Amino acid sequence: MAVIIPLVNGTSYNTVTAHSAESYKNTVNFYTKFLGLKTQSSKDNESILTNEDICIKIVLEESNDGFKLDEARFNELFKLTARSDWRSKVPQSLVFNVENINIIKDVLIELDAPRQFHPSELSPMFLYTLDPLGNVVGVTETKNAVSTKPMKPTSTTSTMKVHSSLPSKVTSSTDLAGQIKTTTNYPSLPKAKGHEKAIAVMTSGGDAPGMNSNVRSIVRSAIFKGCQAYVVMEGYEGLVRGGPEYIKQVTWEDVRGWSTEGGTNIGTARCMAFKKREGRLLGAQHLIEAGVDALIVCGGDGSLTGADLFRSEWPSLIKELLETKRISEQQYTRYQHLNICGTVGSIDNDMSTTDATIGAYSALDRICKAIDYVEATAYSHSRAFVVEVMGRNCGWLALLAGIATSADYIFIPEKPASSEEWQDHMCNIVAKHRSKGKRTTIVIVAEGAISADLTPITPKDVHKVLVDKLGLDTRITILGHVQRGGTAVAYDRVLATLQGVEAVNAVLDSTPETPSPLIAINENKIVRKPLMDSVALTKSVADAIQAKDFDKAMSLRDTEFVEHLNNFMAINSADHNEPKLAADKRLKIAIINVGAPAGGVNSAVYSMATYCMSQGHKPYGIYNGFTGLSRHESVRSLNWKDLLGWQSRGGSELGTNRHTPEEADIGMVAYYFQKYQFDGLIIVGGFEAFVSLSQLERARDSYSAFRIPMVLIPATLSNNVPGTEYSLGSDTALNALMEYCDIVKQSASSSRGRAFIVETQGGNSGYLATLAALACGAAASYVPEEGISLEQLSQDIETLSGAFENAKGRDRFGKIILKSKNASKALTTDKLAEVITEEASGRFDAKSALPGHIQQGGLPSPIDRTRGTRFAIKAVNFIENNQDLIAEARSDDGDFDITDKQVSATASVLGVKGTNVVFTSIRHLYDVETDIAKRMPKIIHWQETRTIADHLVGRKRV
Repeated sequence: MAVIIPLVNGTSYNTVTAHSAESYKNTVNFYTKFLGLKTQSSKDNESILTNEDICIKIVLEESNDGFKLDEARFNELFKLTARSDWRSKVPQSLVFNVENINIIKDVLIELDAPRQFHPSELSPMFLYTLDPLGNVVGVTETKNAVSTKPMKPTSTTSTMKVHSSLPSKVTSSTDLAGQIKTTTNYPSLPKAKGHEKAIAVMTSGGDAPGMNSNVRSIVRSAIFKGCQAYVVMEGYEGLVRGGPEYIKQVTWEDVRGWSTEGGTNIGTARCMAFKKREGRLLGAQHLIEAGVDALIVCGGDGSLTGADLFRSEWPSLIKELLETKRISEQQYTRYQHLNICGTVGSIDNDMSTTDATIGAYSALDRICKAIDYVEATAYSHSRAFVVEVMGRNCGWLALLAGIATSADYIFIPEKPASSEEWQDHMCNIVAKHRSKGKRTTIVIVAEGAISADLTPITPKDVHKVLVDKLGLDTRITILGHVQRGGTAVAYDRVLATLQGVEAVNAVLDSTPETPSPLIAINENKIVRKPLMDSVALTKSVADAIQAKDFDKAMSLRDTEFVEHLNNFMAINSADHNEPKLAADKRLKIAIINVGAPAGGVNSAVYSMATYCMSQGHKPYGIYNGFTGLSRHESVRSLNWKDLLGWQSRGGSELGTNRHTPEEADIGMVAYYFQKYQFDGLIIVGGFEAFVSLSQLERARDSYSAFRIPMVLIPATLSNNVPGTEYSLGSDTALNALMEYCDIVKQSASSSRGRAFIVETQGGNSGYLATLAALACGAAASYVPEEGISLEQLSQDIETLSGAFENAKGRDRFGKIILKSKNASKALTTDKLAEVITEEASGRFDAKSALPGHIQQGGLPSPIDRTRGTRFAIKAVNFIENNQDLIAEARSDDGDFDITDKQVSATASVLGVKGTNVVFTSIRHLYDVETDIAKRMPKIIHWQETRTIADHLVGRKRV
């Protein structure tokens, strides 16, 4: 039997005994990964694993009987995982303190190890697992575990949870913070524990909005971790030229304010010299001379390919430098390895394995605004406009812009047709749209658009066809480099910042054997992918296009790209073609808006209605919420012509209010549902919509009219709907708030020693304030989840005072502080500004700034438009797929079991969780994951982002 010596007061180690060579090996591997331990010593029959706090000795004493007992105990406990508490079945267990129990949870998921949570998986105080010998081992964040010391996350802890081909299991904020305590000086940085690494960053290839945010994040994250930070000027050209002019060490203040600037401040240039070995030899020499041993490259696939080639050649390069005496023996020994990491900066969004590249959504934003402007003049004259956008080998910009602006036709390189086919097909669609009363025609052409024989399709070609075949008054608009210019949108700033933090984590985690990582994003999660696999997949798309294998090119694109293309074709056909579904499969589907207006709501309604039409369903709009339905029977079938323009409009064209069905009269709501024989319901809205869906689901027992599939698409700038990490409207609001803060910060910079306190909306959710603080580089943010403590306020005033004192007249030194309206009942925004000014004692002053409902209004962002479309179509599919499941329960005489989980799940919330889009039962969310009183989910998914936002501005947390 395995022997455990538990940790008790004064004990710093424990011993585990295995009884077979295989179980011994598995146990060593388990504890190494589970607790992030390093091997201090290892023998054939004994291993000592340790970090600075704990020590575990694993001993091998071969015994067949002992092995069988271990195996039997493991199997017995494993069978009880879902039924009984392991602690009641064993005489003892081993428990360790940890900083973040969720990190350990991710490790166990990766190991596929059994696990139990207490008191619940949602908010665990204790997490238990079984080691390979059947011993019960646990971790806790509480202070009263058996262990006498907390286990500190180490670099090993980070490495153990990352596999190069899998998403990173390390939460960047936890890894960034670790056990490092900030100082009281400005900027509030950790005390360095000696030299770790010198990390350089460079931008290469075409510039992209957000690159400056990425560089700022990398520089400050490196400094925060006690490393030296360098920038390489002018891309690979700077590596080849070398010297302090091109490879510069930078300080914390050198990158201040960079998030608000477009382009790349460290420059980028084409470098033919680096493509040759002699150029790479010079680059290696110059990096060694500067003392750099890790390089992070922000660029496209060509730039990242060059970076990985540079790394693979590094051993031979430094050997040649030593032999030619261009570096010393000491330098050769010191710089044996070069760690490389890539972040993708490209407006084309042409890198495979990531949903978005830095700069892509900023370019899309420029395109959508330009098309919105063009469409206004097109409507005035009933004109057609042909708009050319960038995208040499990737049609992502053209495709997403087509969805976001309801374009009539798009040309992308991945799906060409023959010369005659595209002309006839385009004219057919445009003619149908015109015949149904549409006054405008928008055709979007990617610059890499081709026909099936690889002949380029130019805007002039499209213009000629529209004029000659349809007789339309047609104009050409080529957007050109306007798409690259300007500052980054909020999404790109946040993406670039979080990827910069993860890139620093990645190079610090990397070993000589680790494949070069690429920092990517899948849905809502920052992940690491193998760099060269991603580049190879990207290049294979272009190769497939050149080989005229367009089916392969489409198959190599991410599934989301294919999904977007199918969505565009479906909503573009609306009711102009024969419906796809047979008559007996066609449904009556209602859609309603509940809650406050939010960007993307109209996009969801438009897409739902047009997709329903293409399928053969009949879409109904319920106007002015549940009160409109119960008081005025405000139900109207939706037709295509009346919906024209909704995709790009803000607010809510259906009308909305905050009344739930019970407040509006749920009996009348049920009566009208029964009258119109709805087969499904889509609700678009915020927390009131969430409560409404719960009320309808619970009323199914009394009203058979509600025994239909129902789904909620979260739409609120507060982003406080349980079951999702993203709500429609939050991106639009974040952009509006960010632009407001940029302007206010400029005003603050014009007056020496001034800070602005900007009030944000969001109810009891600090999401908007937190993400805006990250995007704008706010000096501090106050949110309802934390409140405003006098100690933290006092420390922030001292930090700001130090910042202004050290400014010494430098430019762009305005400061902003973000405060959620509900962060404090006692301290209003005006009062907070007065308190800060008074306590600053003349060192600086503070003014209040209230953007108010600016955060709710305006045109929806391209992200909210396209995600509104994507979610709406998924919602319709959900209703289609759940018809059979609930069909029997819909009849009055049928037995209806309100406890049936399958039936209950036909009323769900559509949401983004990590790397997945999921449907979660409203009953589970309402009963388990929601704080109803606070109108908030119990788990704050963005909480860790606050740590990053604070660290990157040097804020001292109390």
